[in-house]
Amino acid sequence: MNKRRINQVIRPLSFVALFFLLCGTVCQAQFNDSTHHYIGIFANGSINKTNTASSYLANQAGKFSIKRQSVVLNLSGSWVYGQQQNKMTNNDVSAGLNCDVNSPIKDAYYWGLATYTSSFSLKIVNQMQVGAGIAMDVVNKKNFVINLSDGVLYEQSDIYLKDTIRDQYQTFRNSARVMIRLSINDLIRLSSTTFLQNSLSSPTDYIFRTSNGMDIKLLKWLLLNCTYNYNKFNRTGKENTLFTYGLKVEHYF
Repeated sequence: MNKRRINQVIRPLSFVALFFLLCGTVCQAQFNDSTHHYIGIFANGSINKTNTASSYLANQAGKFSIKRQSVVLNLSGSWVYGQQQNKMTNNDVSAGLNCDVNSPIKDAYYWGLATYTSSFSLKIVNQMQVGAGIAMDVVNKKNFVINLSDGVLYEQSDIYLKDTIRDQYQTFRNSARVMIRLSINDLIRLSSTTFLQNSLSSPTDYIFRTSNGMDIKLLKWLLLNCTYNYNKFNRTGKENTLFTYGLKVEHYF
């Protein structure tokens, strides 16, 4: 990849990072009576060039949350871009808005979401999902949480089958999720979130996603972050795996 192309990719990423960093003074806290907002950003990239080969990868993600009484609103987004031998391997964008509302059942809450996905590596031109369901903490301790969730999603997708056949379709999916959170001495945080989304009309149409991460606190506001993500979209027959590490900034206010 030439320097001009690298600058074209890195420059907009710099503005994204700057936007998140300028949203407030960084500190470390938790949601409580005086803190109702959260913002975080993770960004990294790599360039590898030899006499015979070259590769480039950039990964960035951001999240913003608002808590008001019994409602939590989350806005998140990510972008992965990669090239190998001057051929694009990744141009994967995702954005999501979800809302959690407390329920009368102890350790349970209702959720609703809307997501958008476009993925070159998974051959997804456009995919939109909206839905709702219920989630419950089956283990709810101060430093350890296991959460189970289930609901129904409506999906509109525009995809490529076998790389060449374009297919536009609609379906309803059952969305099941397992989420695990573990905190060790407030210095190390481990997390794992796994989704299985089966189409209600076709047993061979399913989406599987898992995201696993570790945060190590370096300063009150700065963390070392490692993530492992795996995605499989059975309808297109595509899957991708991404392991990244870098720095993460968090801000509660």
